[in-house]
Amino acid sequence: MQAVQKAYLQLHLAVLLFGFTAILGDLITLAAFPIVWWRVLITSVSLLFLVRLKRMVKEIPRKLFLQYAGIGVLVAIHWVTFYGAIKLSNASITLVCMATTSFFTSLLEPLILRRPIAWYELALGILIIPGMMLIASDLESGMMLGVWTGLASAFLAALFAIFNKVLIDKARPMAITLIELSSSWLFLTLCLPLFFFIQPEARMMPEGLDWGYLVILALLCTTLAYVLSLLALKHLTAFASNLTVNLEPVYGVLLAMLILKEHQELEPNFYWGMSVILLAVFSYPILKRKFGKPTNQPTD
Repeated sequence: MQAVQKAYLQLHLAVLLFGFTAILGDLITLAAFPIVWWRVLITSVSLLFLVRLKRMVKEIPRKLFLQYAGIGVLVAIHWVTFYGAIKLSNASITLVCMATTSFFTSLLEPLILRRPIAWYELALGILIIPGMMLIASDLESGMMLGVWTGLASAFLAALFAIFNKVLIDKARPMAITLIELSSSWLFLTLCLPLFFFIQPEARMMPEGLDWGYLVILALLCTTLAYVLSLLALKHLTAFASNLTVNLEPVYGVLLAMLILKEHQELEPNFYWGMSVILLAVFSYPILKRKFGKPTNQPTD
């Protein structure tokens, strides 16, 4: 029992740290692209101390390595759009957009894995639409671009989560993370000329507090949060872990209110819309547990 309680604490701390990434993205004065470039660089370096490289090279064949690297490219684009959405709107709006990831997953997973769409997944997906309409109803045109960017980020998050689900059991999780994040860094490095062409006035080097925020983002909100979630999942059911992970936008919005005071610039319709979306998000694991396939059959 103590192990389960400890696992819950570990997972809640991990989710809280994941939710804090949006706050740090708002506080860091760099553009979205440099934030992600530094994040994946620092995180990849930290993972070198946790992964045995020789064993990783022996265990993972070239084809599988390239598949993980491809997922890493998706991760890079997802994070760039995530922080781009924060810069265009704010952390609260972006986090609510990210809550739609489960909706996109429910639509994309049947297409990619070739299985029927469950009725409750479709129903909850439809429920999210009026929630997003409520959020968008009071936003300025500039912030609407942030909403669309945030939804694109959620779409990409669903994509790489599905591909990861297919390949997650074929290598050690920490090794997979190192390959994906280092591939993200390499991809972004190759894209640097394009970034400076689009934003010639942008800077890559952090200044002042940016260094501290980036270290927290990489080491605490990425490496530590990931390790904590792995440790917790050893003692928790998939249902319990999914329900806890769904708290990320809640934690994030509360932190944005507390630290960034974003509640002062948000209208009541935002909170109504957020409530509708969170209702759908939290209903999903409950309905899946009740109407989904039995646990002794292959998972979705």
